[in-house]
Amino acid sequence: MNPVRMYTTQVCPYCQRAKALLTQRGVHSIDEIRVDLDPAQRDRMIELTGRRTVPQIFIGETHVGGCDDLIELDRSGALAPMLQIS
Repeated sequence: MNPVRMYTTQVCPYCQRAKALLTQRGVHSIDEIRVDLDPAQRDRMIELTGRRTVPQIFIGETHVGGCDDLIELDRSGALAPMLQIS
């Protein structure tokens, strides 16, 4: 399974929703980077993605976007292959 990295904040409902969806799809470990605790990480997230909102989700080295993007990937059937779930 590809590693999942997610830039988050503690109180973000979209972050919680994205984590729940990934867990439902078999992801047992998410490398969660809390940008509310480390402003330098928020700067890094913006540099990597060009976006300021959380969550910002990476599967492997691929930036998939935020929660809505993740949900759309799942609905289209493209999420499972990205995660390498058979």
